Amino acid sequence: MQFPMKPTFQRIRAGLRLTLAAGALALGGMAMPASADSLRQAMVDAYANSFLLEQNRYLLRIDDEGVAQAMAALRPVLSFVASMDRDLVADTTTSTASLVAEWVIYQGGGRRAAIEGARETLLAARQELVALEQQVLLDAVTAYMNVWRDIQVVNVRERNVRVITQQLRAARDRFEVGEDTRTDVAQAEAALAQARSELAAAQGTLEISRELFNLAIGRYPSGLSGPGSIPGLPRTEAEAEALARQSHPNVLALQHEVTAAELAVAEARSAYLPSVTLDGRYSYTDVDPAPLTGNPGEGASIGITLTQPIYRGGQLASFERQALAQAAAVRAGLNQQVLVNVQQVGNAWAQMRIANAQIQAADQQITAAELAFEGVQEEASLGARTTLDVLDAEQDVLDARIARIQAQADLYVASYSLLAASGLLTVEHLGLQVPEYDPAAYAELFGRAPARFASPQGAQLDSVLQRVGRSD
Repeated sequence: MQFPMKPTFQRIRAGLRLTLAAGALALGGMAMPASADSLRQAMVDAYANSFLLEQNRYLLRIDDEGVAQAMAALRPVLSFVASMDRDLVADTTTSTASLVAEWVIYQGGGRRAAIEGARETLLAARQELVALEQQVLLDAVTAYMNVWRDIQVVNVRERNVRVITQQLRAARDRFEVGEDTRTDVAQAEAALAQARSELAAAQGTLEISRELFNLAIGRYPSGLSGPGSIPGLPRTEAEAEALARQSHPNVLALQHEVTAAELAVAEARSAYLPSVTLDGRYSYTDVDPAPLTGNPGEGASIGITLTQPIYRGGQLASFERQALAQAAAVRAGLNQQVLVNVQQVGNAWAQMRIANAQIQAADQQITAAELAFEGVQEEASLGARTTLDVLDAEQDVLDARIARIQAQADLYVASYSLLAASGLLTVEHLGLQVPEYDPAAYAELFGRAPARFASPQGAQLDSVLQRVGRSD
């Protein structure tokens, strides 16, 4: 069995243009206000209003601080220690103030591995933020297209109610003059009741879609101007699969996590090695009352300590095995993610082909069904057809139009799903005009663990983050 060749990007784009033009002619369209929402504006608002993105931008700062904390482990620790002791037998009070410095100058390479591991974890978190951005934008596209679809379906069903109402009125008129039977009138009444029921269901579905739109976009729709054109897609399925394997943010995130896990193994193994610590102390001691002999006074010392683990009850070996298992698990997760991405590309590409075929078939079906409906109406006026025949012909037209609307919505969702599966559904690739958020800015300010907690630059970064997200 031979399958048709996969449509190229140019054919898909051309099909979309024909779809929009034919849809506007077939459905009659609906006048939209000047402020009607475009799909791009909906995505911009979804990006700006997303609490998920805001949450994960702050969670990203936690990983930034992880790098800073790992850097701090390379530096000496300086502490001030003060104590006071009361000798109840000698009835004296000893007060001591000390300045203590401690610096681990060698730890088997574990601290360096910890720093690099923290950096890899940070890079993974940044890619996860991009993946979340893709999901937010895809949810926005799905919510927008659902509302757009449901508005069109409501319009079609309202038109259907009007047409059947006219047919019922005509059937009653013919019944009055003896041209139709009571059965014809009852069939028209039943069809009208069903049409009204389906209209009510379509209106309810539209209300549900409006609520989902509010959840995804952060506000309710104010009239839709239509989805517009689709941005550049991969030219072939193979190209999309290559992007999904190599540059998808979920894959890049797991690659960094694999590196971080391997560095964690090195850190665990470094615990077997000795550590060298340089320490110094300056202290001043005062005794009250002063002793008869001796002068506590000042004291200073400096020393170096080497510590070599010998036995810790199997703890170090357990840490190593745990790190090895974690690294193997992350590598398996990376392989699985690649398979998932390829499967999503295949699904989206197939859905695009299906939707394109359905649109073409629906166009033919609409044309044929409308011609048949006009013919049946004409024959019914001559007594060659029954009211039921007219109602059935009208239902065929209705089904074809609704099928085309659904296929249009499916085509757009599948196209943007292909972008997401390829790792291209991002603000940067789409060229959306949104406030810029630089995930590296915070790391540049605090990644080397400065002593000060706050700074003018940090306050400015907070204000940028609030403008990008929600500043409630």
